Amino acid sequence: MKKKKVRRLKLGGVIFIILFIILIGIAIWFLVSNFLHFEQKAKKDANNKEEKEVVSYPKKYSFNLFMVGDALIHSAIYEDALLADGSYDFKPMLEYIKPISSQYDLAYYNQETILGGADLGYSNYPRFNSPDAVGDAFVDAGFNLVSLATNHTMDKGEVGVLHSVDYWSRQDGVVWDGQRSSQEERDQVRIYECNGIKYAFFSYTMWTNGLETPIGKEYLNNVYSPEKAKNDIVKVKNQVDLIIVAMHWGTEYSLGVSSEQEEVANYLSSLGVQLIIGAHPHVVEPVEYINDGKTLVIYSLGNFISDQVGIERLTGLMMEVTINKVVNEDSVVVSVDDPRAELIYTHSSYGRKRNFKVYPYSQLNDSILPNYMTYYEEYKSVVNSRYPELTFGLSRS
Repeated sequence: MKKKKVRRLKLGGVIFIILFIILIGIAIWFLVSNFLHFEQKAKKDANNKEEKEVVSYPKKYSFNLFMVGDALIHSAIYEDALLADGSYDFKPMLEYIKPISSQYDLAYYNQETILGGADLGYSNYPRFNSPDAVGDAFVDAGFNLVSLATNHTMDKGEVGVLHSVDYWSRQDGVVWDGQRSSQEERDQVRIYECNGIKYAFFSYTMWTNGLETPIGKEYLNNVYSPEKAKNDIVKVKNQVDLIIVAMHWGTEYSLGVSSEQEEVANYLSSLGVQLIIGAHPHVVEPVEYINDGKTLVIYSLGNFISDQVGIERLTGLMMEVTINKVVNEDSVVVSVDDPRAELIYTHSSYGRKRNFKVYPYSQLNDSILPNYMTYYEEYKSVVNSRYPELTFGLSRS
C-alpha cells in the first residue's frame, strides 16, 4: 500500500512539474509576443514619425493679382448712377469688368475721389466727393486691394477722410492704405497673407493740390517722402515675402515717364519693393522691370472710369501678374511673373452724359468707338515701349 501511495505522489509531482513548465512557457510566450508587438509598434511609430518629418523641396506657392487704374467719379457719372429712390448704383458700369476681376485672388484699383459721405454733398472737379456706392460696386466686382492716397484725398477736409476710413474699415476682406484716422493707426504694422505668401501694401501720393493736411494730422493723407517710405518698408521687410507700393506720381496727361518717377521707382526698388503700381497721369504709361528684374513698375494704369475729354483719357489699362514663391532648404525666392495687359475704354452715350460703361478693348467695335483698333495699337505701343515682351491679352478674360 505504501509503494502505491509513493507512486501516486511521484506521478502527481511529475504532472505538477509538467503543468508548471507549460504555464511558464505560456507566460514566456506571452511576454515575448507582447515585447515583439510593442517593439514592432515602436519601430512603426518611429518610421511614421520619420516619414512625417521629411519635407519635400521645393515648396511652391502662388497667387494672381489683377490691377486697374483710377475711379475718377465726375458728376455726370454719379448722376447717371442715381436711382429713383435717391440711392446710387454703379454696378452696371462694371458689367463687363466684374466677370474678369472677380476671378483673381487679389484685385486692385485706385479710388481717386474721396468717399466723403452724403452729409458733405457730392461734388465734381476741382474738389470731389463721391457716394459710398462707388466702393460698393468695386467690392461687389471682387476688388479687394485699394489705394486711397491721392491729390484729392483732402478735397473734403478731415471730415471727408474720416468718413472714407470708416467706410473702408467696414469692408471685410478688403486691404487698403493711404488714409488713416490717427497716428497710432498710421504707424501700425500690417502684414497680409494670400495663398501662403505674406505681403505688405503701402499707398503714397506725391501731390496734394495745395490742400495740406492739418499740422499734427499728417496721417489723414499719406504724402510720400523717401524717409517715410524707408521707415515703413524697413518695419516689414523681414516679415513678408512681397512688398507692393501704390504711387500717386508723374505728370498729368503725359504718356511718358518723368525723371522723378524713375528716381522714386529705383529708390523703392533698392528698399526691396517688388511691385510698384502708378496712378495720377490719367493716361496710360509704360510698364517695365527695373533693378535686374527685381521690381516690376507700372508707371500709370490711367483712368479706369471717368468723364474726362479725349480718347487717351478714356482709355485705361488692366494688368495681371502672378506672384510666385519657391522655398528651398536654404533659400526663398519670390518673383513677380508673367505680366499681361489689356486696354479698357469708358463709353457713354447721349452727349457723353448717360449709360457709362467700362469695356475691355477686346469687346469694342466701331459702333461703340469708331477706329478703335487704331487707338488700341497706339496705346499698346505706349505701354510696351520699355518692355516689348509684355503679353497683351489677359489669361482670365
